[in-house]
Amino acid sequence: MTNSLSITPNDSKDGVQPRVSHGTGVDEGIGNLTFDQYTTGGLGRHLGVVSTTFLIVGRIIGTGIFSTPSAIVAGVGSVGASLMLWVLGLLISICGLCVWLEFACMIPRSGGEKVYLEAAYRRPKMLMTSVFAVQAIALGFTASGCIIFASNIVIAAGRVASEWEKRGIAIGVIVFVTVIHTFFPKVGVHGMNFFTVLKIVLLLFIVVTGWVVLGGGVSNVHNPHASFRDAFANSAQSGNPYATALFKVLNSYAGWSNAMYVLNEVKNPVRTIKIAGPLGLSLCGVLYLLANVAYFSAATPQEIAKSGTTVAAYFMGKVFGVAAKRALSVLVALSALGNVMTVTFAQARVNQELAKEGVIPVPRFWASNWPFGSPSAGLILHFIPSFIVIVAIPFGNAYNFILDLEGYPGSVINFLVVAGLFYLRHSEPDTPRPFKVWWPIAVFYMLGQAFQLVAPFLRPPGGKGDTPPLPYWLYCVVGIAVLLASVVYWFVWWVAAPKIGKYKLVPQNEPLADGTNVIVYHRVSKKFEDP
Repeated sequence: MTNSLSITPNDSKDGVQPRVSHGTGVDEGIGNLTFDQYTTGGLGRHLGVVSTTFLIVGRIIGTGIFSTPSAIVAGVGSVGASLMLWVLGLLISICGLCVWLEFACMIPRSGGEKVYLEAAYRRPKMLMTSVFAVQAIALGFTASGCIIFASNIVIAAGRVASEWEKRGIAIGVIVFVTVIHTFFPKVGVHGMNFFTVLKIVLLLFIVVTGWVVLGGGVSNVHNPHASFRDAFANSAQSGNPYATALFKVLNSYAGWSNAMYVLNEVKNPVRTIKIAGPLGLSLCGVLYLLANVAYFSAATPQEIAKSGTTVAAYFMGKVFGVAAKRALSVLVALSALGNVMTVTFAQARVNQELAKEGVIPVPRFWASNWPFGSPSAGLILHFIPSFIVIVAIPFGNAYNFILDLEGYPGSVINFLVVAGLFYLRHSEPDTPRPFKVWWPIAVFYMLGQAFQLVAPFLRPPGGKGDTPPLPYWLYCVVGIAVLLASVVYWFVWWVAAPKIGKYKLVPQNEPLADGTNVIVYHRVSKKFEDP
């Protein structure tokens, strides 16, 4: 992150090239690079409306809808409560999308929440960037998708695999995806589009099958409407199961902000994101709700709850038999692979944007696009935590714990983003906003995130969460610990160390060979400061 350097008083005071205003006042208050400097380098603008929509749909439709309905109904206890949470999650996601659209159209840069937090919280300097960086890098893994791929491939093979065999398969997935995106970036984009089409077709098949079951066209299911009678019977009475289940629902919808992370690569970004965002999320929301109805048409809530992370395969087995169960397991595994590809594509670019701002040690390396124009170092930075999680966490309740752990710090970040929206409305009222969210929608989203922050600490029935024997509050505490660690990281690097070492950190723009601009902070002895 820093290099030792001595400069004379005649050097630039802030060490950066003079800023040239190409954006709004809000945009020009972000980081140490101008808008043009920030968006140069890489693969250029190559994503149109269709590819951007597929990027969103491909991220949303992953492992969640094929796996988490079992954990959700097991937590809240009834079909009615489960479906209610899927509707609530969709509404919250739509509200969140509207908030993010205002930011994305106002500041059309890659980076997503990183950029929006920097725009709203400029003091203390680098605090919000550091908080987001630690959270994004430490918890931005794709281990859950790799685990689901491994679980479904084992089912398709019709054998019982050891835990380390599953780990080996999951590791193979993350290695394969990293290699594709690093050395064959265009193949990676085409692959994501292919898997997105496959996932849409797969969900449509499940939905249509559910309609056939409800119409009495499947002899294996004798009472397809049983689950919908007295739909709220046995619903949970505590807030904790609903909060935990809502985390999983929102994680299943996660991805509506995916295109905001790569806006530097989107053609006509403002127009494109206003079309692709609502289109992608709406399509997924309708398919998700209908898929849940299909699951419950073929099985009782108790059966769904016991099906584990293979609920979609269980559904097909119940309707068509063992052969169909194995076939669907292969398709779900491919869906998980597509999701891992899409998440990795976006997350690597988030890592690169963080490196451009100099918040990561050795920023020139992590911001590199060598050798094929892809953010190769950012892909490695994404690979490392994913690999660690796959190897280190026991597979018993690993999937549910990972989803919960990813969700809690994310809710903190989301709460801060929407709070920042209101702050900027007040402090920068004249900034052009090509899209402006209706304020009650933003308030509703903010309240939803506030509920997510408080409710997980409410004691569930029996004091047990959905990842026994782990304490029900553990994922919240670990998530908070990650955020606190990010504050400590900021304090040590940006406050304590310069004070003890009697130097200040001066940003210097050091472009890479392909034109990518990178800020490197140099240590400058205070005796060289201007009087």
